[in-house]
Amino acid sequence: MTAAIGIGFSPCPNDTFMFHALVSGAVPGLAVAPWLADIEALNLRALAGHDPLPITKLSVHALAHVSERYTVLSAGAALGRGCGPLLVTRPELAGAGIDALRVAIPGRYTTAQLLLRALLPRPRELVVMPFSAILPAVAAGQVDAGLIIHESRFTYAAHGLVALADLGALWEAETGLPLPLGVIAAERVQGEALLARVEDGIRRSIAAAWARPQDSAQYIRAHAQEIDPEVCRRHIGLYVNDFSLELGAEGRAAIDALMLRGRAAGLLPPGPSAWR
Repeated sequence: MTAAIGIGFSPCPNDTFMFHALVSGAVPGLAVAPWLADIEALNLRALAGHDPLPITKLSVHALAHVSERYTVLSAGAALGRGCGPLLVTRPELAGAGIDALRVAIPGRYTTAQLLLRALLPRPRELVVMPFSAILPAVAAGQVDAGLIIHESRFTYAAHGLVALADLGALWEAETGLPLPLGVIAAERVQGEALLARVEDGIRRSIAAAWARPQDSAQYIRAHAQEIDPEVCRRHIGLYVNDFSLELGAEGRAAIDALMLRGRAAGLLPPGPSAWR
């Protein structure tokens, strides 16, 4: 029997929706051993290099640091339009300059943090914390503002907060491209045959999720930070799209553009192409 392939992805609804059929064995021919963790934990595990996952979700920011070892798969990405990170704050600080704010970020290697540095003035201070802790911290006055990702974009108003900037809208306005947030990456040493099998397995898993969304509902609820069914539904609808099934030329161009911009600005290290 072929050994299960280690694969890392986040507990967010879009990932658990996409990977449920694969993890549950509903996709024949590819056995996987899942490791679910926050995106920054996945980034840091890949960067550490001493216990790498063969297949893992990575922020595009983190990908640029490990592109000598990892290549992007064409399925499973979080990439699209209208899905960018938001900078939020309390209403009384809505008129403040960003350079005067202490801003909570969801990790130093997240794509959100890269976009913040590339598109907006530098905040007075960056404070790293888990993405799920950011909205409560801003609302309680522990920080001035927060850079939010994932399902937080649907719930920040319920915390009494307002948006200062939509980084995805800024990116789209400047480039005309969709925003690349995260990708499924594979160790280059795994070889083309395995990578093609994994891509096919992810596509079949997504197709199964779209065909029978009720099958993954319990798995999604078991892992979601926001358990409200409507939040989960909106989250999946936004982040699981045609680019998740196949990056295509536009998706590849978006990833290349972000990495090129980051490297040109000195925000990312030099390195090879993300493609194989």
